[in-house]
This record gives sequence, C-alpha cells and structure tokens, in this order.
Amino acid sequence: MTASALHRPHGSLADGDDPILLTPEGAGWTWTGLRVLRLDPGTRRTVHTGQFEAFALPLSGGCAVEVDGERFELAGRESVFTRVTDFAYLPRDAEVVLTSAGGCELALPMARCDRRLSPRYGPAEDVPVEVRGAGTATRQVTNFGVPGVWDHADRLNACELITPDGNWSSYPPHKHDDTEPCPVANEEIYYFRIGGRDGVTPSREGFGLHRTYTDDGELDEDVVVRDGDVFLIPRGYHGPCVAAPGYPMYYLNVLAGPGEERSMAFCDDPAHGWVRDTWATTPTDPRCPVTSAAGRVQGGQR
Repeated sequence: MTASALHRPHGSLADGDDPILLTPEGAGWTWTGLRVLRLDPGTRRTVHTGQFEAFALPLSGGCAVEVDGERFELAGRESVFTRVTDFAYLPRDAEVVLTSAGGCELALPMARCDRRLSPRYGPAEDVPVEVRGAGTATRQVTNFGVPGVWDHADRLNACELITPDGNWSSYPPHKHDDTEPCPVANEEIYYFRIGGRDGVTPSREGFGLHRTYTDDGELDEDVVVRDGDVFLIPRGYHGPCVAAPGYPMYYLNVLAGPGEERSMAFCDDPAHGWVRDTWATTPTDPRCPVTSAAGRVQGGQR
C-alpha cells in the first residue's frame, strides 16, 4: 500500500447517498471497515452484517435498531460535539433493520470476525470519558468500545476523540503493528469530523492536520484533513492530529487485527515518548472533557 492510498477525502468513499462505504478489500487489508449511513426521516433501511460485527453509533440524530428479534432505541445526539451517545453492538451474519423518525447519520465501525455474539445495547451513561494528555496535548477520549470497558466483541475495537481547537492529540506518535517492540498488530481507521465556528456543527470550512510515518521511510505522510475525511493506518507511527485554531476536531478510531484477544496496546515513537513524563506537572486544558452523556460540559463550552 502506498502513502497516496491512505488519505480518503470526503466524498471519495460515498455509496449513493451514504457518506462512507469502506470494506477491508477497499482499504487493501483484512480486518477493519467502516460504513456511515444516512437515514432519512421515516425511512426503513435493512443492512446485512455478513462476516462482520459492528457497532451502530449515531453521529447525529437517533434511530431504532432491530436485530435478532430485539429492538434498541438509540437516542443519539445533535452532533458528535454535543453529547456522548448510546450505541448498539451488532453481531455477524445478522439482518439489521434501521428506522429513524427524525433522520440520522449512523456510523457502523466494523471488523471481520469469527464468533457470532448476541446483540447488545450500550447506554451512554455507562461510557467512560477520559481526559488524556496535558497542556496543548489535552483531549477527550470516549471509550465506548474498548477492551476492559466493552468486552462483548470478538475483534472490534472503537473509541471517539475530541480535540479542542488549537490542541494536539494522538501524541506522542504511536503504533499498533507487528514490528518490535509493539505487542499487537491492528489495522486502524481514523474518521474525522471538524467543527465549524460554533464548535458544534460539523463544517467543511475548518481543517486539521494528521501525520503517519514508518521508521523505514516507506510511509511518510503529512495531510490536511477536513470534515468527513478518512485516513487509513496499516502500520507505522501515527500522530499528531492537530486541530486548527477555531475548529475542534473529532475522530472515530476503528481497530481490528488477527490477534486471539482484542487489544489496543501501542508503542510510542521513542524519539518523542518522553513528552508523557511532562504531563504530571502540566495542567490539563479546562475545556476537557467537552461532552458527557448529559450533553456539553461547562468546561467544553466556547
């Protein structure tokens, strides 16, 4: 895979009216994929998961999910910058019916898997929100689908990040690949949403920066990312992600790999890992956390 294939700008993965259809084959790898569906008000959509398990994660609006005789009402949110959302786990080999009274944009982070588990609902109130980093590297990590928090999955890992405008995240640069000394191999997707001037409504006006590289120099990419862009990380160090002043950055991380146990273990680039040691004596940005299950947090208000 060449570096030029890693950045998939907004619109390049569209499938009809749906913003994103990214299969492992389309990414050039084996395990990890992403769909983003647009549900019009009053519409009914049927999705077949096939070889993939998935999370149903509202990005805006809410919807009902029917699968294996169960029905989950996902309240959702106005935007990814306003609230931590509830979600549902969807098993492989399932027929899923989606309906939305008011319209919904729904992400389906997915992973090719072996075991078929049961569907399950994830309440927003049970999702841990972590403030990670310090100073200008402070960001929010919403750990809805990670090992140790959500163990009802075979291979799929997923979390959300919000980076206040002007801050850096995914820093120090780190990797999840099969090169020493990293203990796990994961294919990873970054799906970006960039907030507009109000800090809430996603907009193509703003932008951010993303970096991915390898020690051997085969991958060495610095890109401008805008709302709706996707970046693929087959291997190597990734980070930082930088939110331009005035424009907060959200991204959905989707990870999966061949390991027998789900893991999001990583290794820092040794050239920059020392930065973590400075966080203990550096104040965190008071704008984090930005959101909770109850909505915008006071410190996250502009």
